[in-house]
Amino acid sequence: MSLTAHKTYWLEHAWLGTHVEPGVALDVSADGRIAAVRTGTGTPPPGAGILRGLTIPGLANAHSHAFHRALRGTVQVGSGTFWTWREIMYRVAQNLTPDTYFALARAVYAEMALAGITNVGEFHYVHHAPGGTPYADPNAMGEALIEAAAAAGIRITLLDTAYLSAGFGEAPSGHQRRFSDGTADAWAERVSALKGREHALIGAAIHSVRAVPAGQLATVARWAQERQAPLHVHLSEQTAENDACQAAHGRTPTQLLADHGVLGPRTTGVHNTHLTDADIALLGGTTTGTCMCPTTERDLADGIGPAVRLQHAGSPLSLGSDSHAVIDLLEEARAMELNERLRSRTRGHWTANALLTAATADGHAALGRPDAGRLEPGALADFTTIALDSVRTAGPLPRLGAETAVFAATASDVRHTVVGGRHVVRDGVHTLVPDVPSALAESIAAVRG
Repeated sequence: MSLTAHKTYWLEHAWLGTHVEPGVALDVSADGRIAAVRTGTGTPPPGAGILRGLTIPGLANAHSHAFHRALRGTVQVGSGTFWTWREIMYRVAQNLTPDTYFALARAVYAEMALAGITNVGEFHYVHHAPGGTPYADPNAMGEALIEAAAAAGIRITLLDTAYLSAGFGEAPSGHQRRFSDGTADAWAERVSALKGREHALIGAAIHSVRAVPAGQLATVARWAQERQAPLHVHLSEQTAENDACQAAHGRTPTQLLADHGVLGPRTTGVHNTHLTDADIALLGGTTTGTCMCPTTERDLADGIGPAVRLQHAGSPLSLGSDSHAVIDLLEEARAMELNERLRSRTRGHWTANALLTAATADGHAALGRPDAGRLEPGALADFTTIALDSVRTAGPLPRLGAETAVFAATASDVRHTVVGGRHVVRDGVHTLVPDVPSALAESIAAVRG
């Protein structure tokens, strides 16, 4: 099936960043950007693509491990911790090949498009064959992910991840060998061969302070700095990592990253859960971003991160579905607010507008696309439409659509997803991967064995 493009889309209701406006026409230029935003258009212009419901900018999934989707429904059985879950995850990672990873990621990214996601940040560390031997193309796994995003019709920022050790001073063991390039210099040489394209940007990631020796952190940071590329890092997700970092270096993971030049406005810490007051001040003072992944953080019993304090300190917030316990950025936005309500026993920490901004503009910025996430001239023509007549969303006045989207709607309410002015999801059906459930089932069976 081919993608359909319109020169003009008529939006029954549109969220314009601060409010919901009825009757908005978006003109799309040949390069897939918004050429004009015309309000007060009570009827659709001739030939326009009609999007009934509430249209918002495309959602940005700022943190993804595509292969974790194969764990859904299997790791929720029984008791345990993050560390027991990790062993199961390693076994699935061991079964991936470039071909099976392409098929799985294509299906997962298609599921994201169905959920209104137009851009994914793929935190990618399964680089080599089992045992650590490079493929003939050392970037075969990363290329598979880039091609999978194209096949699913969404954009990707491939956050190629340095993962060099099992822990502080420990060599990679077992399943981790296929993650490692040996040294940060070798990682940099390999990742430098990756090339971006229209739908794909190349960024960098430090898996964690336990997985990249302190003396090699600056190499990864320098690679990103030279290319003005996004740099992401798992940060203080677990107290055990904090304790080990203190024992090895006499400082917190945040302080260690600061010492080696990792923090800054192009850097995003993922989770940022167990932080000291000094950590929060460091992250905010350097405008280092924070990507919260509430559905994964609660699924893995990680804890609730200090998102309110981080934002107040100056750390921009974005959202990710991480392990894909669910793929629903509206739920991630809602969960961030509801988690804070449980912790503080007070309501209203973010407005619906602020939560949607985290899920759109600030998420795209964290992935190196500040020109996305807004319905305004010059922005990428990436947007998604949420039904206002489902059993979840029916009732509230359309002018309250922002609140309805965040606090009532789910991914199931997404009716249309447009990327670069082209319909990827139309009336709830993916136009490139028409049977996404079968694609998921088949690809997950192939990697689970």
